[in-house]
Amino acid sequence: MPQRAIPVDCLRTFSTSIYQALGIPDEDASLLADTLVQADLWGHQSHGVMRTFWYAERIKSGAMNAVTRPELVVDGGAVAVIDGHDAVGQVIAAHAMREAILRSRSHGVGAVAVRNSGHFGTAMYFTRIAVLEGCIGFLSTNSSPAMAPWGGRSKFIGANPWSIAAPARRYAPMMLDIANTAVARGKLYMARQRNEPIPEGWAIDQDGRPTTDPVAGIAGNILPFAEHKGYAIATMMDVLSGILSDSQFGPGVVGPYAPSGRSGAGHLAIALNIAAFRPLDEFEADMERLIERIKSVPRADGVEEIYYPGELEARADERNRKDGIVIPNDTIAQLDAAARALGIAALSNYDGIQHFWSDKFRSNLVYGYVDSDNPEFVGGDTFDSIEYVAADLIWAPFKTTTLGVEYVWGRRENTDGEDGDANRFLLSSRFDF
Repeated sequence: MPQRAIPVDCLRTFSTSIYQALGIPDEDASLLADTLVQADLWGHQSHGVMRTFWYAERIKSGAMNAVTRPELVVDGGAVAVIDGHDAVGQVIAAHAMREAILRSRSHGVGAVAVRNSGHFGTAMYFTRIAVLEGCIGFLSTNSSPAMAPWGGRSKFIGANPWSIAAPARRYAPMMLDIANTAVARGKLYMARQRNEPIPEGWAIDQDGRPTTDPVAGIAGNILPFAEHKGYAIATMMDVLSGILSDSQFGPGVVGPYAPSGRSGAGHLAIALNIAAFRPLDEFEADMERLIERIKSVPRADGVEEIYYPGELEARADERNRKDGIVIPNDTIAQLDAAARALGIAALSNYDGIQHFWSDKFRSNLVYGYVDSDNPEFVGGDTFDSIEYVAADLIWAPFKTTTLGVEYVWGRRENTDGEDGDANRFLLSSRFDF
């Protein structure tokens, strides 16, 4: 399938600008965009930027509030309950995990239940927050119906994913992020988008028959992993996430795939302060030994290496930060169309930017620019700094008095100047000179 690599910071800037245009405050827009980009970095494209406008449509319909104001409704020492008031699930989940970490400082453990939240994307994005604070993180959520109770054929139970993450000192954190279905539902949507079949064992159709058609699988049921065991775990995660928090549960939860309808999702965030149980350095030393022993186990035939939970994601992250995130062209086309409808520069405008760095140019330089409808050099302006720099391209997210826009592209002039003109660019509010 045709695809292209997009630099990480460009992708993050694009997604952030979408959410800012929809009224999400800057800091929250940045966090939401970062969760999507991080999912792509980890290789979980089913939870990456392909979901950008799924959340956008819910904001536009009023199903999700753009401004997040978490309310503490129970304050019980190590325990708390937060009401998310139908706002951005990612922002609420981050707030809940930080609250759990704060409470673990005083009590050794912090447990925060969340009601009236929304879909928060990749769970280990938030358990990793606990790891960075010297804690073991746990996060569960319920989700819209994806599977039938074992033996049934009508959707009732969500995939209800959960995550556990722990620090491992010189190794990348050990992290588990798992849905209780055979596969994340987003992978069926990806297969549908790519017009590809799905493997047997992923889903059944509406009549309970096995299917390799992603459309039939979406309309039918995704199968639980490990048969009845996955169904049972999913049900218990609904107890922890939905019923304990006094949120919705079972078929009462609405997912991000639907543009309207209150989500009603609930979560449970737990932080275990490792130092309250034993010295952190001793814990991390044992984590290192565990990982080393896992990786040294004799390998089965045909297996080149054994990986510990989270290692594949860490390697994908390192690779994708260097090479860029590969996005299918049809996904880019969909994002482009939706972005233009908001008056945002299309993602395809970032094509060809493969090597860039964040070093700042000299401050207070004067740049010329071209109008998108008139390619002649028509003026200049002063920028205090440049956010992203490439060999022949700049991205200046600052409002200027001359251009009167917040996002300005700059392309290097092909002229020689007295100052070498290495820092002289033609500017435009759009990168379509």
